[in-house]
Amino acid sequence: MPTSTDLSSDFAHFAAETRYEDLPAAAVEGAKKSILDTLGVILAASGVEPAVHGVAELVREGGGRAESSVLGFGGKVPAVMAAFANGAMAHCLDFDDHAPEGHHPSSSIVPAALAVAERRGGVSGRNLIAAVAAGQDMFLRLRRNVSWKQDWHLTTVLGVFSAAASACRVLGLDADRTLNALGIASMQSCGTMELAYGVGSDLRGMYAGFSTKGAVLAALLAEKGTTGIRSVFEGKAGIFNVYFEGKYDRAKMLRGLGTDYDGGSILFKPWPSCGASHGFIHATLGLMGEHKLALSDIAEIRVNVGDFQQQLCEPIASRRRPATPADAKFSIPFCVAVAATRGAVKVSDFFGANLQDPQVLAAAEKVVPVVDRGFDWKGHLPKGRLDIVTRDGRTLSRVGDNVPGDAECPMDWDYLFDKFRDCASLAAVAPSAAKIRQAQEMARHLEALDDATELLRVLG
Repeated sequence: MPTSTDLSSDFAHFAAETRYEDLPAAAVEGAKKSILDTLGVILAASGVEPAVHGVAELVREGGGRAESSVLGFGGKVPAVMAAFANGAMAHCLDFDDHAPEGHHPSSSIVPAALAVAERRGGVSGRNLIAAVAAGQDMFLRLRRNVSWKQDWHLTTVLGVFSAAASACRVLGLDADRTLNALGIASMQSCGTMELAYGVGSDLRGMYAGFSTKGAVLAALLAEKGTTGIRSVFEGKAGIFNVYFEGKYDRAKMLRGLGTDYDGGSILFKPWPSCGASHGFIHATLGLMGEHKLALSDIAEIRVNVGDFQQQLCEPIASRRRPATPADAKFSIPFCVAVAATRGAVKVSDFFGANLQDPQVLAAAEKVVPVVDRGFDWKGHLPKGRLDIVTRDGRTLSRVGDNVPGDAECPMDWDYLFDKFRDCASLAAVAPSAAKIRQAQEMARHLEALDDATELLRVLG
């Protein structure tokens, strides 16, 4: 890969030149799994998340050329608005895939790639895989090599660029136009962690819609000849200097670019909640089952939390009694209470009357955060430790490691098929069981499709 005065040129060449034939097998499998998994969580969101109905209504009210599908609801709208709707649904259940270090690449990349693939037409499965794999690798290179203070919202700040690169690859844009698209995408590189720290807002779940929309808009403008900023990453007021105080590792971002694709390291979730809660959920389920505990046996549940996890416990009163589904998924006390009460954590646990389940809320009152800086978020997403104090005086402890879906316990195709089936069945307009099975096999063998959007037509 060439080295230029700005990294955006390197990434533009990388995206434009990525070929399916050059991808490692793990990156191919990772891209295909992410496409199926993202489609599944989008479909589920259309049926269970009330907040996305307003988004679907808005994009359909706007009308325009019928280019790309609004998944789950049906109908087609211009690609930019389909990307917005599908991106908003891709993360709102907090069930989409994530990097081992945290943050969500595919909830922006996959909806953007699919929207422009439908608009363009005739995009092969191999080209869609290559586009998604390139975007995933770019996201990981950016995310892993910037100095972050948990202030900017990395998924949206960085995700718009990786999604734009994927969209450009789908459109077949050359490196020069892809470079323009990355510069244009900077106009939509935004968002702060108050999305996570604040409570009561639907935006916590819908944020990927904005980066996806910005990515598709940038790619289409570049296709039309609009020029962008060519020093967008490393310029005097570029992304790295403004958002990350100039602290980034350029050499690591470039190392192996175009030969080493790491999308195969992306992780798939077993539970629809913030990944930082998963260690506690796993520990709760393990201890409750191993010791055959009932809620009446428990005096207190201590969650030993680092810096970021502490934010998922404050303000404690609001976290114990979340007001919205998004707040519930981002609450360690509520997630632990669901696991302790029901012995499982499902999509339905975060919606409707289940948010006010008196047993769950009573269990949440027993959850007490204990700050432990040993679990601060410094590399991979931290696990935390859980201590259950019983009424008879025992303290039962477990660190939340070896979580299903983590690198040590990766999800295989059988798991993803089960997850996709369950999610797709929740869609506002649910596909038949036969269509779901057909979509599963098409995704698994996506490289065989001459037109990758056949997958969407099966689900539409």
